[in-house]
Amino acid sequence: MPNRRALVAGLAFGLAAAAAPLSTFAQEKLPVVASFSVLGDFVRQVGGDRVNVTTLVGPDGDAHVYSPTPADAKAMSAAKLVVVNGLHFEGWLPRLVKSSGTKATLAEATKGITPLEADDDHDDRGKGHAHAHGHDDPHAWQSIANAKTYVANIRDALSMADPAGKATYDANATTYLAALDGLEGEVKALVARIPAERRKAITTHDAFGYFVKAYGIEFVAPQGVSTEAEASARDVARIIRQVKAQKIPAVFLENVTNPRLVEQIARESGAKVGGRLYSDALSAESGPAGTYIRMMKHNISEIEKALTAGPA
Repeated sequence: MPNRRALVAGLAFGLAAAAAPLSTFAQEKLPVVASFSVLGDFVRQVGGDRVNVTTLVGPDGDAHVYSPTPADAKAMSAAKLVVVNGLHFEGWLPRLVKSSGTKATLAEATKGITPLEADDDHDDRGKGHAHAHGHDDPHAWQSIANAKTYVANIRDALSMADPAGKATYDANATTYLAALDGLEGEVKALVARIPAERRKAITTHDAFGYFVKAYGIEFVAPQGVSTEAEASARDVARIIRQVKAQKIPAVFLENVTNPRLVEQIARESGAKVGGRLYSDALSAESGPAGTYIRMMKHNISEIEKALTAGPA
């Protein structure tokens, strides 16, 4: 027959365990809000299993024109840490912070980065977009060296918000920074394969200034072409003349979706029409740019293929 004292002790332990808070047995995850998908990926890479990340502007989202939702305000209110890009990238953020009443710490991932001046003449979202950032270009993550600064800032912010997890955040950041070093080597190796005279392309993006400075590929704005709507036949004719005059080997045009117009550009200009480049947002996880590292690999692969290819 079982020992009576043992049974009583076991019962008492079971009752105490049932009454104990969950954090006694499992690490309660740190609630973190990231303003957009690239930052969300950085936080997950550094935070690992210790964080629960809510990303406000998700995959394929446009942080420039985003309108926060009541669910965003709720997530902000519950967060202990909010990670933002800064450099006026999230123009809607101050209103969201105020309306949510959040007490979370706000960490700017671009802290310590010297910003480039925004290119007001190359505006991929219509009038006012470049000016909305002021004079600073906020797309600093397009340089992998800057991405490493983002990661270091996020590591430090997580450690401040959750001191017990500092060793984990340090270790995760060290591993991820090494992966970014490898990524930069891959990007530079692919750029080196592009003949120097072919390292230029037309693009409707204005988000690649840091990429241009870091890796030496010139992105040229399409002259006189509206980027707010589907390109017209007149727009395409203008692009063809520009490609020929400036000897541009490749064109990346998000707003040209009509395949016949794309084929016309390639046929009449001799330029290669490149694939989609990801700039302000990651793709869905199942897509080609579901993480920052995959995004950068995808972009440089598309650029290298287009710029090393011969005439169409």
